[in-house]
Amino acid sequence: MQVLRHIMTGAAALLISTASTAIAQEKTEFRVAWSIYVGWMPWGYLEDSGIMDKWADKYGIDVEIVQINDYVESINQYTAGAFDGVSATNMDTLSIPSGGGVDTTALIVGDFSNGNDAVIVKGDGDLMSLKDKPVNLVELSVSHYLLARALDSVGMKESDLSSVINTSDADMIAAFATPDVEAVVTWNPLVSSILEDPNANKLFDSADIPGEIIDLMVVNTETLAANPSFGKAMAGAWYEVMGLMAAGDEDVLTAMAEASGTDLAGYQAQLASTEMFYDPADAVAFTQSAELPATMVNVAEFLFDKGILGEGAPSPDFVGVAYPDGSTTGDANNVQFRFDTTYMQMAADGAL
Repeated sequence: MQVLRHIMTGAAALLISTASTAIAQEKTEFRVAWSIYVGWMPWGYLEDSGIMDKWADKYGIDVEIVQINDYVESINQYTAGAFDGVSATNMDTLSIPSGGGVDTTALIVGDFSNGNDAVIVKGDGDLMSLKDKPVNLVELSVSHYLLARALDSVGMKESDLSSVINTSDADMIAAFATPDVEAVVTWNPLVSSILEDPNANKLFDSADIPGEIIDLMVVNTETLAANPSFGKAMAGAWYEVMGLMAAGDEDVLTAMAEASGTDLAGYQAQLASTEMFYDPADAVAFTQSAELPATMVNVAEFLFDKGILGEGAPSPDFVGVAYPDGSTTGDANNVQFRFDTTYMQMAADGAL
């Protein structure tokens, strides 16, 4: 199964500036969407195993976790109000719901890509050798962001390439096998497959920008504020599964592997290039770090440069992002994205 993660489209970027969310109020039924990716497989397991039901029952609520096969569509549906939360990257949260005016909170910071996303060229070379070459990738995705960061690391820009060719993730492996394709940027499991080609040479990957491509569970800020039991149940269930994964529970890991279309070894290989925050204290420390605001400024600048930081955004500072210490980047009068460690800290303290 191809991983439908990190895809940002023009249509999605223009979506929902007019979306309205009902005034949040206390309620007992919640819906959360997720899509297939190594760091998000626990959400499917939570639903299938009954662990989510157990924690929801503890707080007198019901939480339905729904798999959506199309990643962008899951975020669009969340932004339109069909779901209370969704699995998303930091970049896509900033551009779609937050850029569209839906105040959104990162409830759980689950992991960051630590090698799952890569720049690959045919034959010998380094990043400088990409000059005047075409590069195939999913445009306006985190692959595009990774390319920008890679080029920046050697003082190059996208204009130094001959072209960037928009290529579906479903077509990436076949494209690399054709003579015309000289370089690609993509994510796992495609990276692993392409690197099996003896002529494939990895030049740069997300381990070179650790902590920048972050996988989250984000929720509607007003809904969370009105319903702290929702946050508690979600965090409690998530970290129960994190404990099982950290202990190497093969039944749990195999279930996740099969649900993602691979086997245990294949899933463990993907986990090896994913910095999972199994311990909630580690997630809290990462979210409180000085590096996170700098990362979000980089992301906002990339999105603004590509014209996808909310419709009509006048500058990279259009959307305000708030951090656990109360500081903000972007427009402090338009905070639409919040990193909140409250519920992860409760998990770390054993207070759930």
